[in-house]
Amino acid sequence: MRHRELAATVRSLLRDFPTVALLGSRQSGKTTLARTLGSNYYDLEDEGERTRLDAEWPDMERSHGLVILDEAQTHPPLFPRLRGAIDRDRRRNGRFLLLGSVSPTLMRSVSESLAGRLAVTELSPFLLSELPASSRERLWTVGGYPDGGVLGGKAYPRWQEEYLRLLVQRDLPDWGLTSRPNVTARLLKMLAAIHAQVWNASELGRSLGLTYHTVNGYLDFLEGAYLIRRLPAFHSNIRKRLVKSPKVYWRDSGLLHSLLGWSPAGRLLDQPWVGASWEGFVIEQALGSLQARGRSFEAFFLRSQKGEEIDLILEYARERWAIEIKLTASPSPAELERLDRTAALIGASRRILVSRKAGLHGGRGRYLVDLPGLLSLLA
Repeated sequence: MRHRELAATVRSLLRDFPTVALLGSRQSGKTTLARTLGSNYYDLEDEGERTRLDAEWPDMERSHGLVILDEAQTHPPLFPRLRGAIDRDRRRNGRFLLLGSVSPTLMRSVSESLAGRLAVTELSPFLLSELPASSRERLWTVGGYPDGGVLGGKAYPRWQEEYLRLLVQRDLPDWGLTSRPNVTARLLKMLAAIHAQVWNASELGRSLGLTYHTVNGYLDFLEGAYLIRRLPAFHSNIRKRLVKSPKVYWRDSGLLHSLLGWSPAGRLLDQPWVGASWEGFVIEQALGSLQARGRSFEAFFLRSQKGEEIDLILEYARERWAIEIKLTASPSPAELERLDRTAALIGASRRILVSRKAGLHGGRGRYLVDLPGLLSLLA
């Protein structure tokens, strides 16, 4: 198995809590990671596995090995039993590892039964730091899913198309998304078209023939399934009129590129949407790396009505980071000066321009970096 940054964080949480929930999208590698931590595994989507769990429960409760319960949100009766087992021996930690692909469904059960007994963490598809140098350029083009082509081969875009088809026709309805599959498929394509743009539920709803309340509800669901990230707008008392709606991003660049119809036969850098794709990729790598290391942070973007903008604002390590992302190998001094001016409005102590120019340049809170350089600063 390839190294996953999150493994150390999960081990640390298991030392401190009786139960850990490991969340993330389908096929991101949760089961593979979990099975490196313990061998007592149950797939709760399988009826036979549920029966086996019921029969083995008394022995399992007495055992001192880690018990892995996959797709835990599909089996609500599990949670009261877990609470009882934990409460009968509150001093024991590292007992249960719950895996889930839909956070709202799982967290509802958790909040009702396991409050105070559980830690939550999240696994993204592969991060840049988890891949050999030979696979890193492919990560942006085909995305980070282990079976999606990032490790080699020609899986992209067929794997991504099949992944989305199964989500639309089977998984999302099974998890509770009420829209018809053809509507969901149209929604996913529209979300790809507005990737890295400010969210406008009314406009998207008109295109789909739905109310903005309904579209917002569908977006909540897709965010809970780890497909979409909403980046909230930064609010401050600066004397500027600021955009208040969030930006919307596809979390995996390979799924985004598949929905936009890109194939390796064409140059990615020639696509009209390539700048937005790069912006979302950098943001996801930065936030995914922080999450994998168990770091606390808050993330925002800023845009004023006059056009002043910062792609990513991080409240992290007791500092405010202003990060601007450009798809260029030769950023201009004017771009750095523009970032300086906008960052000064919000009192940012670190000002970072991310580009394709190799390396990490600068110091004293002002940097010009490539993506590996940004990840190095965050570490």
